[in-house]
Amino acid sequence: MPTPPPPHAPTEALERLTAEIAQIGYVLPGSIVERYNRCGKQVCRCKADPPQPHGPYIQWTRKVAGKTVTRNLDQRQYQRYKPWFDNARRLRDLLTELEALSLRTAEDAEGWEPKT
Repeated sequence: MPTPPPPHAPTEALERLTAEIAQIGYVLPGSIVERYNRCGKQVCRCKADPPQPHGPYIQWTRKVAGKTVTRNLDQRQYQRYKPWFDNARRLRDLLTELEALSLRTAEDAEGWEPKT
């Protein structure tokens, strides 16, 4: 059973945040980077002047059990899962906003001085 909010709690902000969180679908954690590489061949376009590195290679990196895991994605996979990466970023932003709202509400209810 959820704890009831203190009197004068900003319920509109809480309702907005929880409604936005409820609308988020699948989320994939981690980060996406595009990498360009140089190969080991002595005669290759990546060694030209100016160099033309190989790529782009799309890499998804995340932590699993404390270890960094990297997976290469092709363009089709990246386009398919991009909304999920965007959802994860939006969810983190909303949770940060919800935490700040909760902290302010508790400080106001208890008369605590805000800590910076």
